[in-house]
Parts: sequence; structure tokens; C-alpha cells
Amino acid sequence: MQTSEPSIGVDIGGTKILAALVDSSGAVTRQIHRPTPARDVAATERAIVELVRELGDGDLRCPVGVGAAGWMNRDSSRVLFSPHLSWRDEPVRDRLEGQLGQPVTLVNDADAAGWAEYRFGAARGVNDVVCLTLGTGIGGSIILSGEVHRGNSGIAGEFGHQVIVPGGHRCACGNRGCWEQYASGNALGRDGAELVRSKSPIAHNLREACNDDPEAVTGALVTELAASGDLACRDLVEEMGQWLGLGISNLVSVLDPGMVVIGGGLGSAQTELLAVAEAHYRRTLSGRGFRPFAQVCRAQLGSLAGLIGAADLARASASAA
Repeated sequence: MQTSEPSIGVDIGGTKILAALVDSSGAVTRQIHRPTPARDVAATERAIVELVRELGDGDLRCPVGVGAAGWMNRDSSRVLFSPHLSWRDEPVRDRLEGQLGQPVTLVNDADAAGWAEYRFGAARGVNDVVCLTLGTGIGGSIILSGEVHRGNSGIAGEFGHQVIVPGGHRCACGNRGCWEQYASGNALGRDGAELVRSKSPIAHNLREACNDDPEAVTGALVTELAASGDLACRDLVEEMGQWLGLGISNLVSVLDPGMVVIGGGLGSAQTELLAVAEAHYRRTLSGRGFRPFAQVCRAQLGSLAGLIGAADLARASASAA
């Protein structure tokens, strides 16, 4: 049974640390932030402690949950690797607990966001959920039987690095053909840049918008033009939607969730993108016609999902202690 007292959620981004008081219904009642000192481990941890103390008015003993991008070990005491911060196999939980003098729940930010959607957002009432976060890459989380599934090593949910095109585009992870090289904001920007680079006449609106500079093309720019009706950009979004649908089909075949929730920086073309993705997923799912389809829907909690989920997981941990 979870306590009804407020808890504190902290979401560490590459440029900003956001902290908030979150009540037991998932509502954010107060939030504060400060810049992330990304290359200074000690300064980052001090900033987290200062934000928590400010929210706690010095002595309020709220459960504290901290969400960060990266890999945690199985018991969530150490950050093994964080792409935006300087944490490399660091005992972050113990150091924060030592400074705050109270327990801290450390969680991957995608897991926290997925938990928030399961508890308070799009997936309320669904026990088995896959949550995808589309941004520069593809992250995600898995909720099975009402619990966050983290796998044997604690790093389950690296959906973006399933190899979907052997020998395909090179990925920063070192492999080729990863899903996020075909169905992410970076992939959309890359494809738009290729059109500009080729001086394609069908991309005249895109070329004008970026001043014929392929380096200025982003996924957000492509989705913005697609939403305004540009045919070349709509084609790019539709192609990305097909790749997104194929990857969703793979995940549903393996995990059999009741719902797939998609969030992140989908931009202004998100409705069209998800419609194409769902249609392609339904065309490629194994056993289609003899099994139910998982519902595909858009995340509801936006940029606050991570800190809401971290706060709620901290509340649950405190209640179980």
C-alpha cells in the first residue's frame, strides 16, 4: 500500500536538472530546476542534493526518486554508464543517500517515464506495456505484470539497438543497421539532409527552410514541414513510420504487451507518424488474424513523465520498506 504523502522526483537531463514535489495521484505540485554541470560528477550530485533540500524545506522527509539516462546495475545502486553525464560505474545512490541522510531510489529515466504512463497516463489499467521514447535515438521501458522489467543485468529496454537492417547505417553503438538509425529524429534529419545535399527539386521547401545547408536539417524541421503539407517531407515521415511499425511488430511478437505507448520528441507530425506506424505494425505482426493486436497510443504525460515516475517509484519503495 503506497503512502499518500508527497514524494520528490528528480529528472537529470543533459542541460537541466528538474526536481518536483509529486502527490500520490501523480500531480506535480511544485517544480524547480538548475543547469546540469554535466562534466563534473561531484557538482552534479551536489546540485541534486540542493534541489531536494529546497523542495523539502530543509527537513521534510519525502521519499526521493532520481531518474537519469544510462545503465544502472541490477540493484540500482550504481550508474554503470550515462551518455550525457560523467558517471562511469559510480556509486551514485550511496553518495546521494550519504549527503541527504535518507534513502534514495535511483532509476533509468526511460523506466521512470514508462512507469508514470502505466500508473497515471496512457497505460492506466494495462498490466503489460511497452513504452517507446523517440528522440535522437529510441529508448524505452517494459512493464510486465505491473512491474518494471529490467532484465538480468538491469539494462533491458535498449530497443533502439535491435539490428533491423544487417549491414545498414552505422550506429554510434558500434553496430550497423540498428532500429534507431531508421526510426528516430536523427534518422529523419539524416534523410532530409540527403535530399538537400542532392539538390533535389522535390525538396525545394526543405532547401529553402534550411538555406540549402544540409547541416541545418533536423528531424524537427522535417516534421514541421510535413505537418504543413510538404509532400517530400511527408514521404520521409511516412517512411520513418513504416520502419517504426516494423520494430513495434518485432517487440509485440516477443513481449505480447497489451499496449505500446510512444512518447518523446515526435514533433508536429506525430499523429500521421503514429497512424503509419500502427498500420505497418498490423500488416507485419506474426500471427495476425489469429491474435489480438496491442493498442498503439501516444504518451500523455510529456516531459514531466520521468520525474513523476521516479517520484512514484520512490514512494512505492518507501511503502515497502
